[in-house]
Amino acid sequence: MRVDVLTLFPEMFDGVFGASILGKAQEKGIVSLNAINFRAYSGNKHNTVDDYPYGGGGGMVLKAEPVFSAVEHLMEQVGTGARPRVILMCPQGETFTQQKAEELAKEEHLIMICGHYEGYDERIREHLVTDELSIGDYVLTGGELPAMVVIDSVARLLPGVLGNETSAVTDSYSTGLLEHPHYTRPAVFRDMEVPEVLISGHHSRIEAWRREQSLLRTRSRRPDLLEKAELTAKERKWLSSLDKQQS
Repeated sequence: MRVDVLTLFPEMFDGVFGASILGKAQEKGIVSLNAINFRAYSGNKHNTVDDYPYGGGGGMVLKAEPVFSAVEHLMEQVGTGARPRVILMCPQGETFTQQKAEELAKEEHLIMICGHYEGYDERIREHLVTDELSIGDYVLTGGELPAMVVIDSVARLLPGVLGNETSAVTDSYSTGLLEHPHYTRPAVFRDMEVPEVLISGHHSRIEAWRREQSLLRTRSRRPDLLEKAELTAKERKWLSSLDKQQS
């Protein structure tokens, strides 16, 4: 996969792209991560990328020209024929989810646009981007941090990025539920014991326990997820009985 990030502050990505899992993924050639300063595509001698909004108002608006030119140049450079997903990081966008990460992980080329100032020229939104993403209902100074979040979430799903290929599959939200609790050695720490079932060696019992704990944790912390989760009739009946006991 190739990921190009259009930003006015490419230096913000140096540490993120070069360290930990993302750094190793690049070394393995699984993903190519590039931060590109789209000021180079401004097309004017002052390298201006923003201007005052028509109609007045506070703040500056990101111009259409440099963003269109940068995206078009990247598409020509790659030249695969398939149109990349062009993602606008924007607080007005679709809320980013694990399901969206899984969808984007199937793509070969992502172009992410990080804005600043008051906003974007609307023509970028209407005629250039394929997706608008937000990581939450709040406003940041720019799209760089949200882009990092999305890239990390997507890249870890690519085959070979994580050491254990089952890790991403069993993550919270990937199954529609929150993940079950984890324990490691020692079996007893300050009189706090690991659940007996986990050291029993009985794999079917362990899987049943983990599923039960996942359901309980989701019911406690994110009950809204249970409405869309794929549950068996037995599981729904059990959860319903728990609700009746507490009512």
